[in-house]
Amino acid sequence: MDFDFTPEQEAFRKEVRQWLETNLPDDLRGRSFAASRADHEEVRRLRAWQRKMYEAGYIGIDWPREFGGRGASIVEVIILYQEMARAESPQIVNRGGVSMLGPTLMKHGTPAQQKRFLPRILSAEDMWCQGFSEPNAGSDLANLQTRAVRDGGDFVVNGQKVWTSMGHVADWCFVLVRTDPNAAKHKGISFFLMDMKSPGVTLRPLRQITGEAEFNEMFLDNVRIPAENLVGKLNEGWGVALTTLAYERDALTFIRHISLRNALHRLLALVRDRGRAADPVVRQKVAALWIGEQALQLNAYRSLTRLLKGGQPGPEGSTSKLFWSQLDQDLAQLGTEVIGPYSQIAHGSPWAPDEGQWEFYELLARGSGIRAGTSEILRNILGERVLGLPKD
Repeated sequence: MDFDFTPEQEAFRKEVRQWLETNLPDDLRGRSFAASRADHEEVRRLRAWQRKMYEAGYIGIDWPREFGGRGASIVEVIILYQEMARAESPQIVNRGGVSMLGPTLMKHGTPAQQKRFLPRILSAEDMWCQGFSEPNAGSDLANLQTRAVRDGGDFVVNGQKVWTSMGHVADWCFVLVRTDPNAAKHKGISFFLMDMKSPGVTLRPLRQITGEAEFNEMFLDNVRIPAENLVGKLNEGWGVALTTLAYERDALTFIRHISLRNALHRLLALVRDRGRAADPVVRQKVAALWIGEQALQLNAYRSLTRLLKGGQPGPEGSTSKLFWSQLDQDLAQLGTEVIGPYSQIAHGSPWAPDEGQWEFYELLARGSGIRAGTSEILRNILGERVLGLPKD
């Protein structure tokens, strides 16, 4: 594996680094590892930051030029993520739109859909959420029961979605529905673009252990979606959804490094500030976390090398997510150990160390083994598809 970047790529790194140092707002710097996406005001600030990055040409850089990108390779995307982590910049807030829906529309969308939606995805003028999971269709997505029936120029949708991240601040939702209930499980599914302001869309917040409600239940009662918002062919949405999920897996492998590396840098500062840098036990735990983060990065590079050679993603996605979940929880735990009992004090109290971010992070990390694929499911995938073990 060649770990060296080309002169052109290093020039791009220098360009990005200088721009971030000049333009990243102080009130967003350093808060990315425990940033809230549930608060409307926080999301407003993050949308403004994404728009500023877009105007500078740093959003969707791997998109083709005809769709508003730079036509850059995934290497430049990773360099951008690395420099965002170095500058302690938050992740882009509309990442579901940029990393998942955008590439899906470029492949399956009509010219009218591409023209209407793609620029507003990049600029965060339209925020997107994902309407895939249902109460009885989480790990088994193809078991979804939300249905749509054709009525003139519209499809009328009824059903329920759950774990709708950022649905409360989203303008649009890309949603999977069953349009042929008599077809086989993976058939008869269609992929639609739904306006969240449509009559019949009801959101109920799901309160998390952090006290926030970033996730939502979404109820759809006779929601009318225009037929022109169908992506791909009717009853062939499963293939469209697989495209979306493939981009989600690839993007998240690298995006996770922003929050994890930022948290690790924050932890180092915390250890020094609280006089624990000479503690041999703390030093050993910090070293283990640092080694783990580097191993995670090298595994991502291995996946990148395969992609650059024209290959397909391998098991690294599941391996990286499983390993990241454990690292994230171990890092949060060490932060609370270094602070001690004061780590339980939340943001807003004058007694909260480091603005209460470690209290939030420790609670948030409890869900790392659940979101984007539970650790149990990932172990099953690796056991069956990598080790060749029998299905349970």
